[in-house]
Amino acid sequence: MSKIKKGDEVVVLTGRDKGRRGNVTRVLVGEGRVIVEGINLVKKHQKGNPNAGEPGGIIEKEMSLDLSNVGLWNAAKNNGEGGPDRVGYKFLGEGEARRKVRYFKSTDEVVDA
Repeated sequence: MSKIKKGDEVVVLTGRDKGRRGNVTRVLVGEGRVIVEGINLVKKHQKGNPNAGEPGGIIEKEMSLDLSNVGLWNAAKNNGEGGPDRVGYKFLGEGEARRKVRYFKSTDEVVDA
């Protein structure tokens, strides 16, 4: 179970996009990286492929960020102002109904409903 999942809203903590928010579109589990929508855009010079009907040129592409450089957005942090937060795990329930959930470390609020 990863601390950051697809669809989570995250904040970039370091780099040229520091402070920007976006939704996670993909998690690269083996590499420990995430791709965030509209963040870390780079220009790629791509050669065209006439057999597949793909045009060549300069395209903008989202590149991955390291998991340590993003924080999960917590709207309840800083007196409702919101901000990035650390995530931990805990177990809820007893016996067969016991399940592992993510929670915000600063507010002790469960992330997964």
